Amino acid sequence: MYTGIITDIGRVREVVPGGVTRVVVETAYDTAAISLGASIALSGPCFTVVEKGPGWFAIEASNETLALTTVGGWRPGTRLNLEQSLKVGDEMGGHYVTGHVDGVATVSARTPDGDSWRFRFRLPARLTRFVAPKGSIAIDGVSLTVNEVIDHPDGSADIGVNIIPHTLSCTTFSDRQVGDRVNVEIDMLARYVARLAEGDRAVRPLPGFAADAIAEPPAAD
Repeated sequence: MYTGIITDIGRVREVVPGGVTRVVVETAYDTAAISLGASIALSGPCFTVVEKGPGWFAIEASNETLALTTVGGWRPGTRLNLEQSLKVGDEMGGHYVTGHVDGVATVSARTPDGDSWRFRFRLPARLTRFVAPKGSIAIDGVSLTVNEVIDHPDGSADIGVNIIPHTLSCTTFSDRQVGDRVNVEIDMLARYVARLAEGDRAVRPLPGFAADAIAEPPAAD
């Protein structure tokens, strides 16, 4: 579990294709304090640390991860948003982020707004029902507030967010340009709300229980 608050910008040192793709990442983290098997989110998706050394660690990405995220486009020199997993007692500065990417969006606009920048991201149609103004979303692992949602006839939508100077300097958003692909994770609560709202469904008893066995408790004497 993560918060979407980035604590380091890493850099890809090496990408080694194979049955799984090995990625070596340079970091300012104290890697001596990172256990093998620990989880670290890299620009959205979470990975397991499989090897480490002073100033670097390695992860392995499956073919499915390469196909469903932007990881397949990482090259030596690619900058990544890093966040270590949430620990009990840590500050909850953003929103609950799982590190399970739901899809890929595209930067559709980037315009200055005072000292900040307004970004728009084009979401695929299958994800648009999970976003709403003032809701939360994670883009490349960063917790952001949705300012606007602009629906399109093909079912896709542009979502607008505001990136303040601090976030721009402490994440890879300074690298993002129109046309770039980004990882998207919808708000966990939105998943369940959308599921509950999928029409009026009759309550189904658990297997092995008769429907008439579900009843109100008896009134107290």
